[in-house]
Amino acid sequence: MTETGTLEAAPVRRGLRSSITVGAVLAAAGLIFSMSAQLAGGEDARQPQDLVSLADAETRRVAELSEQVEALTAQIGALDDPVGTVIPSRDALLAAREGVVSGSVAVSGPGLTVSLDDAPPSSVSVAGAQADDLVVHQQDLQDVINALWAGGAEAMTLQGERVTATSAFRCSGNILLLHGKVFSPPYVVTAVGDPDRLSAALDRSPGVQTYLDYVDWVNLGWSVHRHEQVELPAFTGGSGLRHARVPEGTDVFS
Repeated sequence: MTETGTLEAAPVRRGLRSSITVGAVLAAAGLIFSMSAQLAGGEDARQPQDLVSLADAETRRVAELSEQVEALTAQIGALDDPVGTVIPSRDALLAAREGVVSGSVAVSGPGLTVSLDDAPPSSVSVAGAQADDLVVHQQDLQDVINALWAGGAEAMTLQGERVTATSAFRCSGNILLLHGKVFSPPYVVTAVGDPDRLSAALDRSPGVQTYLDYVDWVNLGWSVHRHEQVELPAFTGGSGLRHARVPEGTDVFS
């Protein structure tokens, strides 16, 4: 092929590629426009077509929700009104009485102190007396304590330990176990209350009178001392009480 022929053929091929390229671009553009039209059209289109209508619809929805919020807020306020925000305070007198009964507060006032002691060694020679007759027993302490409660004692201590509703003591031989501590005689019971009523309650107690018979017989220790003012400490130990149940038939509201 001549050089002249080569120069004439080149423009033909170059022009053909240009035509093919332009056609491909036009076809692709048409396809893109067609797909855009399909995506934008129809009732189920995801893109909003009428922004004004959409804004109006959302405005109405917000207004409806606001009305619901206001209605619910009003209901909550109506429910809160009967409850009130003021927490009632405990009656001061009732709280003080509970503190005395539970032993959580110290108590002072007039009262009595009762002391019980074992018989002296010389009492062994008393005719008919046995070893058990010469010592203070648990029952003797219980009789004294119960008599003082019956006489209107407001508070009480045994060996200086505050007696509470959960206090329990045990005698083993001539030692006393109370609140995890060990005590030896003499045993001292102190009660706050009207001394005259407390003394009269001791005189009425059959158990105390039996003990006094042994006082006369084997010389068991016994003394009663009146106080114009005596202070009993608060209980410092744990209550140990987990739950309680009122016996059937008990009136707790009278």
